[in-house]
Amino acid sequence: MTHPSPTVPAPLTEPPRTQCRSYAPEGPTAVRALGVFAAARLTGLLAVTAVAHATGQDTFRLLGRSWDSRWYTGIAAHGYGRTLHFEPGVVQSDLAFFPLYPGLIRAVTTLTPLSHGAAGLVVSWLAAGAAALGIYLLAARLYDRRTATVLVVLWGLLPHSVILSMGYTEPVLTALAAWSLYALLTRRWLCAGALAALAGLARPNGFAVAAAVLAVAVYEIVRRRGRGVPRGLWAGALLAPLGWAAYVLWVGVREGDALGGYFAVQRGWGSRFDFGAGSLAFVEHLLLHGDKLVHSVTLVIVAVAVLLYALLVADRAPLPLLVYTGVLLLITVGGSGFFESKPRFLLPAFPLLIPLAGALVRTARARPRNAYLVVGALAGLSVAYGTYLVAIARMPL
Repeated sequence: MTHPSPTVPAPLTEPPRTQCRSYAPEGPTAVRALGVFAAARLTGLLAVTAVAHATGQDTFRLLGRSWDSRWYTGIAAHGYGRTLHFEPGVVQSDLAFFPLYPGLIRAVTTLTPLSHGAAGLVVSWLAAGAAALGIYLLAARLYDRRTATVLVVLWGLLPHSVILSMGYTEPVLTALAAWSLYALLTRRWLCAGALAALAGLARPNGFAVAAAVLAVAVYEIVRRRGRGVPRGLWAGALLAPLGWAAYVLWVGVREGDALGGYFAVQRGWGSRFDFGAGSLAFVEHLLLHGDKLVHSVTLVIVAVAVLLYALLVADRAPLPLLVYTGVLLLITVGGSGFFESKPRFLLPAFPLLIPLAGALVRTARARPRNAYLVVGALAGLSVAYGTYLVAIARMPL
C-alpha cells in the first residue's frame, strides 16, 4: 500500500484553494462504487421488509420511527421540550439530540408533502449516498480507485450498516466528515471548517471533525512558523468547533449551567465520559455471566476497531484521518451507557477500514475468488445481522 505522506495532508497537484467548490465523480469507477453500495443497502432493505412482513411488523415504522428516530422526528415536529422521567437519576431529555438532522427533516416536510418519518429516511438515504461519494473521492486521492471502491463497499457492508437505511444521524455525520476531510487533504481550509461546524451540529461525536481541522491547522502553523499562514486556514480553524460549541452552550444556558448543562443532560441518559470504566465493567459482566448476542457482537466489533486503528497508525495514514478516527474511537471506548450502541457510534469511522480495503485489493489481484468469497461472506453477515437488529432483537440501536 502506498501513501502520499506519512502524517500530513496529501501533496497537491493543483494550487491550494480556500473556498468550497463542487466536485464531480471520477468517471465510471465512482458510479460503479456507488452502484454496489446502493445494491448492498437495497438488499438490506428488502431483507428487513421480508422479515417484517413475516412477523407482522411495519417496515416503515421499523426504519423511520424506532428508538432515536422518534426523538428526532418529535423535535422536527414540535421543537425541543420533551423530557421523560424514569427511576431516580434517569431523566431522558430531547436536549441530548443535536439539531442539524431534525432541522433537515423540518426543511423537507416544509418543502414537500412527506411525513416527518418519511422525510427523515429521505435525508438519511441521500446523506448515505453523499458519504459514499466523499469516501470514494478521499480514498481515490490518497491511494487508487480500486482501493476507494473497495473501501466504499466495505463501509456499506459493516454489521451495523443497516443504520445507514434508517432515520438516524450517522449518515449525515459521515457525509460531512468525509467531505471535510477531503477538503483538508486538498487544502480548502474554509470549506473544511464550514463542514466541520455543521458536523458539530449533527452529533455529540461530531466534534471529531473539528478536532481533525484544528490538528491540521496547528501542524500547518508550526510548519510555517507562523509566517505566510493563509487566511482561509485561520478562518477554517476558528469556524470548525463553532457548531458543536454553540449547541452545547445553548443547552447549558437553557439548563441554567452554561458550561455543564449539556453534560448534565447526557448524564440523565446514563451517558458520560469515564475513561472506559463503564465499558470495562460491562465487559467484565459479559465475560463472567454472559449476555445477549448483541452485546457479545458489540464487544468483538469494538475490539476489532481498536486493532484496525493500530493498523491505520502503523500504515502512517495522513494526520487528519488519524485524529478524526482516534477521537471517534476514544469517545466510543471511553464513554459509558448504551453499550450496544457503540458499533453505531463507530459507523462514521470509515478510515478504520482502509487497511482492510488495501488487503482485499491485494488479495483480489492474487486470488480473485478468495476476494469475492470474503465480500460475499461480509454481505451475508451484514444483511442477516442488520435484519436481526432491526426486526428481531428489538434492542436500542
